Amino acid sequence: MVNHNSMSLVDILKQSNSLLPYVALTSSLLALISPQSFTWFTSSYYAPALGFLMFAVGVNSSEKDFLEAFKRPAEIFTGYFGQFVVKPIIGYLLCIISISVFGLPTAIGVGMVLLACVSGAQLSSYATYLSDPKMAPLSIVMTSLSTVSAVFVTPLLLLFIVGKKLPIDVKGMVFSITQIVVVPITFGLLLNRFFPQICDAIRPFLPPLSVLVAALSAGAPIALNIESVKSPFGVAILLLVVAFHSVCFIVGYILSGFMFRDSPDAKPLQRTISFETGMQSSLLALALANKFFEDPVVAIPPAISSPIMSLMGFSLVVIWSKTRRGEE
Repeated sequence: MVNHNSMSLVDILKQSNSLLPYVALTSSLLALISPQSFTWFTSSYYAPALGFLMFAVGVNSSEKDFLEAFKRPAEIFTGYFGQFVVKPIIGYLLCIISISVFGLPTAIGVGMVLLACVSGAQLSSYATYLSDPKMAPLSIVMTSLSTVSAVFVTPLLLLFIVGKKLPIDVKGMVFSITQIVVVPITFGLLLNRFFPQICDAIRPFLPPLSVLVAALSAGAPIALNIESVKSPFGVAILLLVVAFHSVCFIVGYILSGFMFRDSPDAKPLQRTISFETGMQSSLLALALANKFFEDPVVAIPPAISSPIMSLMGFSLVVIWSKTRRGEE
């Protein structure tokens, strides 16, 4: 009986990831109603929080998984194409629609373009890990590549689209990718390789802790930018952001389905590249908006994007996890 209860508790802990969409929605609503609940979770906590999620992926992976990921250049290129060609085009079209059709301020359109031109979200790798664990290393490679190259690509895209010169701290971004991705994943891989007993002991506790971290990462940007979110343009921007991420998820899924329709793992690839295309580094866009643009309205799309992206991505995790189990 004790054994049975113990296993039941472990199963409950492992299944806590299924609560992610509901927790993300609850944290977003709580941040709107009671911002002080999240304002303590400042931007200085974002890197450690995302690093913890990458550590959780590393603990459940091996170095062979990453070596295999690098052997898929076509898949990596497709994800990169979706990141820095498809998304900027979608962002630009929404910028034109928001200004010309709905008569919104130019700053909102600029905010949408900025959001569309930054790198992919580290949360996409965690979402991929939850829905298709074997694809997580490929997702991490894609996201890391887009993050590193964003140092040069994002300023060029913004200069081309909105005519804004945007200097970016190259050393800062390289340090950030090292801190958020390389170090925690390497630590997780080494721990899994040399101390598997420790990994077995901590694995059941990683899902609930990851849910907590994801909830804080979704609610904090709203709380810290509550005045902007509640601005007169808040609802219009919300619809634009939902449209942006929805179209990106769909285009990523369709594009990869066309490119890899004959691949034996076509469906997992579709889900992986859809996450890469649909989930964006909203926190980076928010930081750039606050640092380089005088108009605070530019920061509203990235601020709203963070919780919306998390909610939509983790909702797909639940749906696609059930789909994957059906495929098996």
